[in-house]
Amino acid sequence: MKIAILGAGESGVGAAILAKEIGAEVFVSDFGKIGEKYQGELEQYEIEFEEEQHTEERILSADLVIKSPGIPDKAPIIKKLKSANIEIIDEIEFGFRQLKIKNPNAKIIAITGSNGKTTTTSLIHHLLEKAGLNVAIGGNIGKSFAKQVVLTNPDFYVLEISSFQLDYCFRFQPNIGILLNITPDHLDRYDYKMSNYVDSKFRLIQNFETENFFIFNNENESMVDWLKANEVHCDKQPIANVNYENDSIKVDDYEFQKSDLTIRGPHNHFNASCAIAVAKYLNIGKVAILKGLKTFQNVPHRMEYIRTLNGVDYINDTKATNVDAVKYALMAMEKSIVWIVGGQDKGNDYEEIMSLVKEKVRVMICLCADTTKLAETFPWLYNESLVAKTAEAAAEMALNIAKSGEVVLLSPACASFDLFDNYAQRGDFFRTAVNELI
Repeated sequence: MKIAILGAGESGVGAAILAKEIGAEVFVSDFGKIGEKYQGELEQYEIEFEEEQHTEERILSADLVIKSPGIPDKAPIIKKLKSANIEIIDEIEFGFRQLKIKNPNAKIIAITGSNGKTTTTSLIHHLLEKAGLNVAIGGNIGKSFAKQVVLTNPDFYVLEISSFQLDYCFRFQPNIGILLNITPDHLDRYDYKMSNYVDSKFRLIQNFETENFFIFNNENESMVDWLKANEVHCDKQPIANVNYENDSIKVDDYEFQKSDLTIRGPHNHFNASCAIAVAKYLNIGKVAILKGLKTFQNVPHRMEYIRTLNGVDYINDTKATNVDAVKYALMAMEKSIVWIVGGQDKGNDYEEIMSLVKEKVRVMICLCADTTKLAETFPWLYNESLVAKTAEAAAEMALNIAKSGEVVLLSPACASFDLFDNYAQRGDFFRTAVNELI
């Protein structure tokens, strides 16, 4: 079998290793440069690859193509593959198909949503691990699922799944699916139609049957409307704000105090409720869950505390790449905010955070190449002298402006690609810059 893989990042290289493992003839093609780490892995497994080009003759001769989720449908090579009726799938789909052959008894817990995926995925993994289960973590969180199908043999895989990955999943059927929320995001990839984006997210449960378990946010309008219009035949667990209104978080008869959690804010109370629901479904006891809740350390870049300097707290929330994520960050802040915002706009509508910005933000620093939309949207905050092109410059501006008792919050609401390779690089540069402030 000839398998061509487009994109040589974590996803593509992981798929290539799995394809090699099953005896396929593998060719990896990346239109950009391939990182040194991934070149090394391809060479280690003796996988043929090319960079800075797509040799169409090789790619179009494949029986199966595995596409990086970052490659849009409008890419010329994708259009040609579709015209040739060559099957295109995602690395998650490929990993699932092979897992059903290699280890059919392994269970998959898949998490998607516009916001909170990484925190919830990490917390579920942590709760299961602390309870003594044999569990692996992967997907959009930065570890290739396909590669782990080769290298690991756990009883459970906990996978963060993006809409881009789901778009090219067809047989994928996790045992447990969690849909956290659906708010406008990546609409540039969905013809600027919210309905297309909603349909993409619900591909998570497209193959669900009665034995599958679906956890969902029953206060998310887009989700509720979709479920009213579509029948879902599986075991369902709605999670709502009522579960964390007061000082406790309650899922059925399991109740925990907010103070038991290491993560803060209403959005994280909801994320924790979903994670608890998974653990309870898997018959993990309250004592074991409590141990996990108390020892969980959130991932970098999501409401990550960096340091306090001159009485000012510095928070790295670079993963907040849409308006809804910023809303939760602003809600969680109890101090006056110096807000670092901006990047590559994805069709943002800032109306839903307007009142929060007016209430909580004292100063706005723009970290982006184009400030036009921010200047038009927040004219009372915009200051052309507070426009930074580097994370270091933004940190210096914040140092000079922030007052003792305030918080400097990097919560961009935008993608990072105008000035950075990705959101993680933006956050890493900001963290380093803040730690070097004196």
